Amino acid sequence: MLVLGDAHADDPDNRRALFAAYREADADVALQLGDLLYYDLPIPTYFIAGNNEDFDVIDALRHGRVESSDVCNAVLLGDEPVEVEGLRVAGLSGNYAPTQYERPRPNLQGERRRHFVRGDVEAVKEADDVDVLLTHEAPHGLPVSEDYEVGCRYIDELVEAVEPRLCLVGHHHQHAETTYGDTRVVSIASVEKRYYELDPGTLELTSHPTPPA
Repeated sequence: MLVLGDAHADDPDNRRALFAAYREADADVALQLGDLLYYDLPIPTYFIAGNNEDFDVIDALRHGRVESSDVCNAVLLGDEPVEVEGLRVAGLSGNYAPTQYERPRPNLQGERRRHFVRGDVEAVKEADDVDVLLTHEAPHGLPVSEDYEVGCRYIDELVEAVEPRLCLVGHHHQHAETTYGDTRVVSIASVEKRYYELDPGTLELTSHPTPPA
């Protein structure tokens, strides 16, 4: 199973890197951690929205009304886990904004649609038997290099509630690992740097340099 970090594939160079990773991995299915920004994909790709997306496309995917030929094989994870190669995979789209968290999702407009709200978090908390959880924001304790304190308490609460075996995190564009309780947490590097292969049987994650486009 292919695992991909932030792609920012609206940029042509990044899009070439994204497709180079797909070709090199030669997988049947992929997981992607947000900031995708290009939705016509070669294989079924289960993804969460990041804080940089075409939010009209994301809304259409949320509500099952995609009609564009520019969207193919892009499957947005919603409230319910899905089974992917024998794994139960759940995901939470978006990033945290304290001014938006308590609002109903339909009240978020424009670029504010990039954020998750309490209703999103509470819905994913109801998932059971989750093997892999995808989040764009990180729980506390992830040793990534940023100029701010990394970690969101609502992601902490989500990991504590769902207790996935593996939590994959986007947003930071760099590889880092930690544990949160019994959950292994891995920050996934951006696609122009690395792609990953996930063994569904063992949850072993192997990193590879993304080949030249």
